Amino acid sequence: MNALRAGTATFLITLLLPAGAIAAQDHSKFITGPFKTGPDVTKVCLECHQEQAKAFMKTVHWTWSSRQREPARGEVKLGKINAVNNFCIALPSNEPRCTSCHAGYGWRDASFDFSKPENIDCLVCHDGSGTYRKYPTAAGHPAYEDAEWPLKSGKKWPRVDLEKAAKSVGRPTRQNCGACHFFAGGGDHVKHGDLDSSLINPKRTMDVHMAVDGANMTCVTCHQGKDHVIPGKALSVSVSSGGTTLGCATCHAGKPHKNERVNMHMDKVACQTCHIPTFARTLPTKVWWDWSTAGQDKKPPVDAYGLETYDKMKGDFKWGKDVRPVYLWFNGNVDRVLMGQKIDTSKVVHLNYPQGKRDANSLISPFKLMRGKQPYDSGNNVIAVPHLFGKGGYWQTYNWGTAIASGMKIAGLPYSGKYDWVETDMHWKVNHMVTPKSQALKCENCHGAEGRLDWKALGYRGDPRELAKQKR
Repeated sequence: MNALRAGTATFLITLLLPAGAIAAQDHSKFITGPFKTGPDVTKVCLECHQEQAKAFMKTVHWTWSSRQREPARGEVKLGKINAVNNFCIALPSNEPRCTSCHAGYGWRDASFDFSKPENIDCLVCHDGSGTYRKYPTAAGHPAYEDAEWPLKSGKKWPRVDLEKAAKSVGRPTRQNCGACHFFAGGGDHVKHGDLDSSLINPKRTMDVHMAVDGANMTCVTCHQGKDHVIPGKALSVSVSSGGTTLGCATCHAGKPHKNERVNMHMDKVACQTCHIPTFARTLPTKVWWDWSTAGQDKKPPVDAYGLETYDKMKGDFKWGKDVRPVYLWFNGNVDRVLMGQKIDTSKVVHLNYPQGKRDANSLISPFKLMRGKQPYDSGNNVIAVPHLFGKGGYWQTYNWGTAIASGMKIAGLPYSGKYDWVETDMHWKVNHMVTPKSQALKCENCHGAEGRLDWKALGYRGDPRELAKQKR
């Protein structure tokens, strides 16, 4: 069995457990409020769950970094804490905005104390009331009083009822996980393409696993770990498959197809390649972000999907719907550009790039390709870390020079005082939005004159089916 497809994580199939075996404890009878802040709730949680807190504080959901082994550089420290991307670029100097998706309270700058368990936000993953939400610029805190968001929009962001949320805690729901993972990159359906709010209550045509009219699985049905270590990694913050990947063969092992010719493809083709023919099928996803055009006072154009394609704070965008993935060999390893790493600006900079080739360790796999243009330090040839959010940030001053100087200083990186723009891309593995088998790719979708695969780019002389015919 191909190790990449199978994965290495222990995977507990909750659907096979007896009814009630994983039922959550009803906390409503022994939690009493009122609570003024999220940390006040956590202190109550810690009365029974100190060991769980200790375990959680070792995970990447808390640290946003881990020690990983990269084939070219050996062991490196990598995560959101020091990675760069072509969405909102980097964490340092922008913490109160970025850390609204951290599973903790109060990460406003580098002084955040990761050793204090009372800073853990238990509710963001375990709230069962559906009412708990972090405020977008409060460094992980929810709104403790009625607020407004977006600012000056007149739209109310209601205060959270902490007691109600605390009494409702249980196993994480799709809504819990999606609060961060569906809204990554600055909003709903922006970043991943295969993760957005359409998966909160999807039909089978959107995702056969999470379908409310089908298997009705939750995220933790598959992403179920031990000691709060959740299997699965985003390619944006990983360099190797390590020990926390997931594979389709955990459930669909052996020869799951009735057609033996289809089963023969499983040594070379990832399950997702055929079973996720397109992504962003309900909500468009962002496929281009050009920071170099930000700062202009102009009326935002609207595209065919009714979405604005310009924002003064962020520049020009392009959106895609029913997007066909790009296909690459993938062996589980990823090359990454880190903060402060030299780049070659004579070509498009791959901020992350899946590794693999036509061999026994790789599978033809589908990816979302995210392209963009972002600032770099043209004197030192490194991706710039701009201070975007907060006092003196670009979104207040619209001055790239001062924003980059401030961000680089806070990130602890030297800055030459000169900046320019470079085109970048990122690859995001497509794993969700699995279609019913009747909608999976057929032979002609990949083979033949109109096939979607670039066979030569994948290392073949041409379409292997056509080459086989010529040998007969």
